[in-house]
Amino acid sequence: MSGVCVVMEERNGRIARMSWEALAAGHTLGAQLGLPVNAILPGTQTESMAAEIATKAVAKVVRLEHALLAAYTSDAFALAMEQFIRAEQPAYVVFPHTYQVRDYAPALAARFGQVLIGDVTGIGVGPVFVRQLMQGRLNGEYSHSGNGTCFISVQSGAFRADQADSAAATVEIFTPNIEQAQIRTKPGQPFRGSAQTVDLGLAQFIVSVGRGIKEAENLGIVQELATALGAELAASRPICDNGWLPIERQVGSSGQTVSPKLYLAVGISGAIQHLVGMKGSQCVVAINKDPDAPIFEIADYGIIGDLFEVVPALTEAVKSAKQ
Repeated sequence: MSGVCVVMEERNGRIARMSWEALAAGHTLGAQLGLPVNAILPGTQTESMAAEIATKAVAKVVRLEHALLAAYTSDAFALAMEQFIRAEQPAYVVFPHTYQVRDYAPALAARFGQVLIGDVTGIGVGPVFVRQLMQGRLNGEYSHSGNGTCFISVQSGAFRADQADSAAATVEIFTPNIEQAQIRTKPGQPFRGSAQTVDLGLAQFIVSVGRGIKEAENLGIVQELATALGAELAASRPICDNGWLPIERQVGSSGQTVSPKLYLAVGISGAIQHLVGMKGSQCVVAINKDPDAPIFEIADYGIIGDLFEVVPALTEAVKSAKQ
């Protein structure tokens, strides 16, 4: 057995963001073990998407093509993936931890006498797969034993999609043998989360505010800083629970998971439930008057001071730098 296969997911004719993150995880795993990384794309008429994937430093892209894969059903996807895996025998199969993957991947792993190591947030030497327990309070480490294929899915925001380098790869087609009679369910509407006016997961710059802002009327000074930086405004759970900002702007275990280039935490103490949602940030800057705030333990840069003094001064500095 050899190789790492990363399963890419299509959404409305485009590769879903979490698939690029899964590919970054596949590259991490492949680099550690010295294994080639291949991308698998189930569906139909996937030529353009496969060509895009082929630029992301993979050994090859396999278009898993069949008419019965045009609309998602767990039966068709599990059958197609099973046939491909039995033919190719990869050492590892990596999925993005999406609702679709949660539906069929555990059953797929069971067909090989394996379990799905789901919601992985890190890959250590061994390899060891890290998962969070008790809403991020603890980390659990899991390793694969035996000679079978190892199946894992990676949590949104745990791996940075821009870690995948550019290179050329070959594109192949694998046509599974699937009959309509084997499909026990009818395709339904794809799962859609609640309507959101902003997808913080796509934001490159985020200014996030916590209970240190004290009153809803004070949010304006943080919004001004976000505007000056060209950043999205986000919040910890208490702000959204109080109705000061809409729930779609909440970051954390019960909100959105983000991985921006810059995460500026204003008046956020750093409860583990919040850290779970922003740990993938490339650079974390924290502003808090409490020098012992947990947020400083993960911050790349920390400013100990009153946010009502620091934030306006920082806003003016940003504005001046743009002039």
